[in-house]
Amino acid sequence: MKVGVPKETARGERRVALIPAVVESLVGEGIEVVVESGAGEGSGHPDSEYEGAGATVGSGADAWGADLVAHVAVPTGEEIARLRRGQVLIGHLAPLTSAETNAALAAAGVTSFAMEAIPRITRAQAMDALSSQANVAGYAATLLAAREAGRFFPMMTTAAGTVAPARVLVLGAGVAGLQAIATARRLGAVVSGFDIRRAAWEQIASLGGRPLELDFIPDAEAEGGYARPLTESEDEQVREALAENAARQDVIITTAQIPGRPAPVLLTARAVANMAPGSVIVDLAGDSGGNCELTEAGETVVSENGVKVISPVNLPSDMAAHASQLYSKNVENLLGLLVDDEGNLALDFDDEVVAGACLTHEGEIRNERAAGREG
Repeated sequence: MKVGVPKETARGERRVALIPAVVESLVGEGIEVVVESGAGEGSGHPDSEYEGAGATVGSGADAWGADLVAHVAVPTGEEIARLRRGQVLIGHLAPLTSAETNAALAAAGVTSFAMEAIPRITRAQAMDALSSQANVAGYAATLLAAREAGRFFPMMTTAAGTVAPARVLVLGAGVAGLQAIATARRLGAVVSGFDIRRAAWEQIASLGGRPLELDFIPDAEAEGGYARPLTESEDEQVREALAENAARQDVIITTAQIPGRPAPVLLTARAVANMAPGSVIVDLAGDSGGNCELTEAGETVVSENGVKVISPVNLPSDMAAHASQLYSKNVENLLGLLVDDEGNLALDFDDEVVAGACLTHEGEIRNERAAGREG
């Protein structure tokens, strides 16, 4: 079997689906790998490294023509058009929000596996690209906030006096939020964390953060460990409490998202107005609408009182070397379920991970949650 690694074309995308170390491992297992020239440059891997790992470096047509194509970003219509019936595609496919992609892949007869649809079970953790990339995003968001805040994160005692540590609030204690809490603590900030799932409070505390416990909200954990949508009344109570707490923060990092739904608005314009001039909000939910009322995806908005509301897009790409390393291992581990010991494609749809991750096969949209979104 031949695996193709095309160069990413999405704006600002510097990651690559397979790094040379993983290519070498796959080649050792009898899998042929062809990499489009320049595919790894953005993540620090020149063509020579791929050649040294045993891959063939070729054209885009060579990579897209392989039996199985490993990709990072959601493919464009033009990229899907390069695929032929019966090919396999692995990558981010946005199955719950990109109906056009779902329909195009099904119409093309492509067997596709969405990295976002990997089941959240213990056996599949090593394939969980959402978590691996969220880890990168949480770390990068904290560094971005520290740079933009224009202040020390740790307490500094100097001959000119003592500087108090920055106060950081992280909203959402999923993978990205917990990484943001851990990173802010390592930088020396006084950190609080908020999540509507009670189980997350202990995790926040274990990383040195102080859980912001809003006891008037009942536990809101839903299937798969995600938060359930709150009622309108609960939403209003949370926003009121966070608006009051925002006045005590120098930095707020927001990470709260619900798969397939708009991000919950947690910080109102009033909350932003309560913050001191020069404070910073980094909103990682901008792509799905944002957790802050003032968020504009991909932009930095400065409020009337001088608060920066930053909504970076695709933060993992800013740390392409390690983001690619983690993603590449996720893909390799998934390939372990799709390829037999002789290096041949062997799809076992009785395997819950294979079945759960499969978006399209033989002209149909197989993913149950995406099936009703094809048009």
